[in-house]
Amino acid sequence: MHTTDSSHGKGVGLSLAIGSALAFGGSGVAAKPLIEAGLAPLHVVWLRVAGAALVMLPLAVRHRDLPRRRPALLAGFGLLAVAGVQACYFAAISRIPVGVALLVEYLAPALVLGWVRFVQRRPVTRAAALGVVLAAGGLACVVEVWSGLRFDVLGLVLALAAACCQVGYFVLADHGGGEGADPLGVIAYGLLVGAGLLTVVARPWEMDWSVLAGTARMNGWTVPAAGLLVWIVLVATVVAYITGVVSVRRLSPQVAGVVACLEAVVATALAWVLLGERLSVPQLVGGAVVLLGAFVAQSSTPVPESVVSRGTVKEPVASA
Repeated sequence: MHTTDSSHGKGVGLSLAIGSALAFGGSGVAAKPLIEAGLAPLHVVWLRVAGAALVMLPLAVRHRDLPRRRPALLAGFGLLAVAGVQACYFAAISRIPVGVALLVEYLAPALVLGWVRFVQRRPVTRAAALGVVLAAGGLACVVEVWSGLRFDVLGLVLALAAACCQVGYFVLADHGGGEGADPLGVIAYGLLVGAGLLTVVARPWEMDWSVLAGTARMNGWTVPAAGLLVWIVLVATVVAYITGVVSVRRLSPQVAGVVACLEAVVATALAWVLLGERLSVPQLVGGAVVLLGAFVAQSSTPVPESVVSRGTVKEPVASA
């Protein structure tokens, strides 16, 4: 009976993890039409984060003692995993294809290994080093270095900055900031902190609010701008974060991290269908190599007590 219940729990966890990857993967595809309709990338990020923070406000009230117990964790999550990652990613997709931006962002596991090896001066396995080489080689194919980096250089730099923000919070969590903190509470307060920071930077009072009352174009289709915003806030943020947290409680961090790689596949496929952003065969092969390298790098390193991926706090999972 215990084995059956355990298998059922893992099955549910796997389904939730896939759902989380699907939800996260749709954020860029929904945001880019809003940016092209006239909203600044920072304004779209502010709408996403502020809207999600408002929805998850009841969770923040429930965990109102969290700011007193884990102020550094909440500040790091809000600054890096929420404001930093989202602002850099949305700014990147305003200049380069969604799939390319997300694949560059998936260099984060390889960059974490670089931090471990060269900053902390801790040894890494050969398999982990192979993962870094694969990710770097795959990225070279994605950006087509033989064509002289035909993509916007600033867009690529912004995507890389998003990856670095992920690394920063990963390192913060690895130093023990997440112990004893409820992940849903951390997400709720992280969104509140991120919304506060973005309010100062984005200046939403200068936003062209009339864009939300109009329509946006998606590969020749006309869609309500407000509908895209609702999708970004409720599905690509709130549902994505919650399902991600619940799923990791039922799975190991390694499995959840591998499933998370589906986000890049989903985002690339949706951008192809809904935005008409087609990648060449070398780019598709390179993208597969990037994800393989990320998988090898992640699964070859010791799992810290608290692992963070795509801004989702991953608690320790009890062994079988």
